[in-house]
Amino acid sequence: MSGTARTVSVNRVDGRLKVTGAARYAADQPVERLGYGYLVLSTVARGTIRAMDVAAAERSPGVLAVYTPFQSLALRGGGNPFSVGHSWLPLQDAEVRYHGQAIGLVVAETFEQARDAAALVRADYEVRPAAVSFTDGIPGATDPGPFMGEPARLEFLADGVDSIDEALAASEVTVTGTYQQPGKHHSAMEPHACVADWQGGQLVLYSGTQSTSLTVGTMAAALGIEAAQVRVVSPHVGGGFGNKIATWAHPLLAAAAARTLGRPVKVVLTREQTFTVSGNRSAVRQTVSLGARRDGTLVAVKHQVWSSQSASGGIFESSAHTTSRYLYKTENLHLDQKIVTLDVPPPTWMRAPGQESGSFALETALDELATELRLDPVELRLRNNATVYPGRNVPWSSKHLAECYRVGAQRFGWDRRNPVPGAVVRGEWLVGMGTATANYPGERFPASVQVRFQPDGDVSVSSATADLGTGMWTVLAVLGAQALGLPISRVRSDLGDSTLAANIGAFGSGATASTGPAVAAAAQAAITALITLAVTDERSPLHGVPAADVRYDQGQLVAPDQRIAFPDLLRAVDSPGVGATGTAAPGPEHGQHAFTSFGAHFCEVRVNRFTGEPRLSRITTVIDGGAIINAKTARSQIVGAVIFGIGQALLEGAVVEPETGRIANGNFADYLLPVNADVPAIDVHFLNHPDLLFNPLGARGIGELGTVGVAAAIGNAVHNATGRRIRELPITLDKLLA
Repeated sequence: MSGTARTVSVNRVDGRLKVTGAARYAADQPVERLGYGYLVLSTVARGTIRAMDVAAAERSPGVLAVYTPFQSLALRGGGNPFSVGHSWLPLQDAEVRYHGQAIGLVVAETFEQARDAAALVRADYEVRPAAVSFTDGIPGATDPGPFMGEPARLEFLADGVDSIDEALAASEVTVTGTYQQPGKHHSAMEPHACVADWQGGQLVLYSGTQSTSLTVGTMAAALGIEAAQVRVVSPHVGGGFGNKIATWAHPLLAAAAARTLGRPVKVVLTREQTFTVSGNRSAVRQTVSLGARRDGTLVAVKHQVWSSQSASGGIFESSAHTTSRYLYKTENLHLDQKIVTLDVPPPTWMRAPGQESGSFALETALDELATELRLDPVELRLRNNATVYPGRNVPWSSKHLAECYRVGAQRFGWDRRNPVPGAVVRGEWLVGMGTATANYPGERFPASVQVRFQPDGDVSVSSATADLGTGMWTVLAVLGAQALGLPISRVRSDLGDSTLAANIGAFGSGATASTGPAVAAAAQAAITALITLAVTDERSPLHGVPAADVRYDQGQLVAPDQRIAFPDLLRAVDSPGVGATGTAAPGPEHGQHAFTSFGAHFCEVRVNRFTGEPRLSRITTVIDGGAIINAKTARSQIVGAVIFGIGQALLEGAVVEPETGRIANGNFADYLLPVNADVPAIDVHFLNHPDLLFNPLGARGIGELGTVGVAAAIGNAVHNATGRRIRELPITLDKLLA
């Protein structure tokens, strides 16, 4: 296949499996003789476990074993944020690093028996003072050192300018705001789960993971075995959003327990346990200062960030380096990232890490600047649209942000916006409109795919990538069908198994952009293998025909005097199938261009004049994400991401008890997420401009893009409706009534 992929709009090929309940997730695997594991979690935020009383638990019905730091399961090495999610391995010491840390595992014949026995375990702690308040920790924030290939404090100044503050002071107009949001939790529909089954010295791990290959490496290292002894199976993942990249405590303990007990072990986290065991998004405070000329062109941007970090490792929100670093052109730029180290569960990647939080601050500050200048917020953004990557001065491979704004404004009816805050009233509702920019880098990783012609007339397209509900099952089928000129119904996808063609997985919005080109390479290699078989096997009707005289055409091999369909050929030569593996990877173009997807959000918000209740009425999102492979699943990606942003704006936020470090709302009764009543009609439009400098498909990632900027657009609309500028998320009625 050459050139860009053709856009289609088809149903998910895995849709029937899911709606009928036949799709098997990690906890659904039919493994015999299962033991059921249940984690015991710490009830203090910091200290040392002096002793654990497990006698009652061990006597409890059905209990097979109780493991603690004092009756430990042997694990090796140390953790790191990319593999284990934190800097330690579970149950290897008696240290407590945060409230809700895994300190024990009970294994029993049933889940209920394991759960009930776990409740009988008692821990005696030597408690030490814990730092759990993000706000209190900001004065002691530290420099994290270089990350993302750049220093934490990054500055570009125009000639003759000595400091960013000097540039701000010399600006004709300046605005400064401080913006804050609490920690957030991924809250995927499928809780974390795994089944560990040892088969003749080899571990088969069924685990909901975004990367079977990374999980293989982590499990092998921690268990002290070779990677070839580990197989990870994850065909369906019920949402990941970043926190199913790393390997957390439960699969490590399940595998070690299964090896010790000599029988498979299943561990399914409860909803409450997912709030501490498997990562979160940092709490973030940001101060943005903008200096501009009277015409709105930016002269200076100063973006300071404080992000929470766990003393036990993990990552943090790099909010300035992922937004202000390159989103708008300016003559002077200053970025400063600090971390606040706390005794809390470790943060990890969460959909659009850095961009989601950073866009709230930057895009709100731009709206404040537009208000100060009495300039239309769309016009302000267009005047500062960066045509090259600031600081690096390389061109964008493809950028149509200005078109996003023009198209979005027309579809949404932006020209009907009244710029005077509070001027539009409909009954008891104040009505406002807001806008913001979306951005996310175009990521691409090495990937391999196998394409195989089958004698039954189907073709298999397989790779060890993952589908988190994002549509990769369908993408493989669509691209395989296009590459081979076959109906989608004749292509069978296979993924989520570490024994398939090597693929790092699905994250960074890079799965389609990485795997798609490999499908094309594998298809071409498989066609070559099919032709070779046809002309070399004596049983083939094309035996002896020069390979150069045979071409492939929509499932058939065509020679000068005859044509044969590939299933007929395979049956004629008694072949079980023929195929090949193709690989694709980024090339030198990645140093010559900047690759980013962009978008523009427009929304309308109503705020009740009497109760202060904010309601999102409608939203339009226009996406510049390169070529779109399957419009139906792509739209679902953007809709889901926008809903993610609605949660950030209006509902979500972890509440940490200052005395205990416990997440007080670590459940779905108290941690509020958007439901149907919170989500209005979402109008999604794709520009569909192929980016052929990025990859042969012309497709960039879109999975995370849609959530970036949503909270700012909603906040900006709230200001337009009420005149109140809310700088702390979520935007709740108490803030609007204060």
